[in-house]
Amino acid sequence: MAFKLGRSRGNYAVGGEIKTKMRFGQEAGGDASVPGTPVIRKPLEEGVLGEANMDGTIYISDKIIPGSEEERQVINHEMRHATDMKVGKLEYGDDYVKYNGDTFARETINGKDMINVYGEWKEAGDHGFPWEDDANNGTI
Repeated sequence: MAFKLGRSRGNYAVGGEIKTKMRFGQEAGGDASVPGTPVIRKPLEEGVLGEANMDGTIYISDKIIPGSEEERQVINHEMRHATDMKVGKLEYGDDYVKYNGDTFARETINGKDMINVYGEWKEAGDHGFPWEDDANNGTI
């Protein structure tokens, strides 16, 4: 029985411009793209640049300039969260956050989304959470 490889994924030209069949980001026609993870540009709360969601999508603020270094950093950061969710390391719910086997209580206190981390209530979005420290990897 013979074994055949699929068709070549080589380069081709359209209107004098070299293209490839494997394209992502602006080449694929969108502002930003991560293979297998939809990146959606939308209005987010004040001060929020990106969100990784349990459904596997990533939201980035519509205030971020497409193709900018800031966009790249936000997508990389949110991809760390998305990857952690896919492998079961991180999980968000309305009243909890689970990370590395620990469960952190989550409540709305005085109209703010708060998370209890090791006995201290902190507002969601702070950089002092263990899952944020890992996603920042010392860069923010």
